[in-house]
Amino acid sequence: MGIHYDYKSTRGAKAMEKQAKREKKLAEKRAKKQAKTGLDNSKQDKSIPIDQVITLDHLTNPDKK
Repeated sequence: MGIHYDYKSTRGAKAMEKQAKREKKLAEKRAKKQAKTGLDNSKQDKSIPIDQVITLDHLTNPDKK
C-alpha cells in the first residue's frame, strides 16, 4: 500500500523534473545550433563584395578585414 501512497504524493514533483530536463535539452540544442550557424556567418563577413574589384592590396594587407 505504501507504493500507491508514494506515487500520488510525488507525481507533481516528478512531472516538474521531467519538464525541466526537457527544457534543458532543448536549450542546449538551440545553443549548439546557434553556435554552429554563428561560425558560418563569420566566414561570410570576411568575403569581398562582388561589385568591388580585387586588388593586390586586398590580398596582401593583413590589417584589412
